[in-house]
Amino acid sequence: MQFSTPPAHPSIARNILNKVPEVTLFFWFIKIMSTTVGETAADFLNADLGLGLTGTSLVMGGLLAVALFFQVRAKRYVPTLYWLTVVLVSVFGTLITDNLSDHLGVPLAVSTGVFSIALMAVFAIWYARERTLSIHHVDSVPRELFYWLAILITFALGTAAGDWFAEGLQLGYAYSALIFGGVIAAVSFARYVFKANAVLCFWLAYILTRPFGASLGDLLSQPHVNGGLGLGTTGTSALFLIAIIGMVGYLSFTQKRLGNER
Repeated sequence: MQFSTPPAHPSIARNILNKVPEVTLFFWFIKIMSTTVGETAADFLNADLGLGLTGTSLVMGGLLAVALFFQVRAKRYVPTLYWLTVVLVSVFGTLITDNLSDHLGVPLAVSTGVFSIALMAVFAIWYARERTLSIHHVDSVPRELFYWLAILITFALGTAAGDWFAEGLQLGYAYSALIFGGVIAAVSFARYVFKANAVLCFWLAYILTRPFGASLGDLLSQPHVNGGLGLGTTGTSALFLIAIIGMVGYLSFTQKRLGNER
């Protein structure tokens, strides 16, 4: 189910194959782990390696720009390139919120509200131009640019919301993860039991997996005194990166095998 019609401006859109993978359990597992890596890797580069927020933001912003360049130039979905871009967007989205909070003193509640409004604005413009928000039709350059802008804002929004619940409202990382996980389960229930709109449910789940992953990452990495399990940012980042690499490698192998059989 989707609310989509033909593109509003097909003459200026370079047609490409759909650039987003099928939404399977692998998709959601890798997405959640990438959000966790975004949270812990940003902390690792900032604090453990001593790059600071500014240095980390410059490095990750440069890497993201390079990855996005090659991602947009590709004419089809490439698992390794796509998920590398997602991980880098996750880290950079986290850094946007951290810079607003730490450098500019913007309250997390305000950041959450501002990013929510920004995301709704992107969706409104995207739909007004393309007449669809479906990820099954990310098949032109304008649609892909809207897609990645929306993804970036969801990561910044999710970071702000996750930190606001866990730290600002003092609910702790475990309770925050349970709350966001429960809402994700409710969205899934609405979709598969009550047949709620597929596009709406996808984007709600995508937004919510960010604060869920951020809270999970903090729960695993933060020391016991802060309410975490004390695995550290290095161990948590490495653990999830290995899992992501393994799953993406499997998806790449499967895609190549299916291509050879055709």
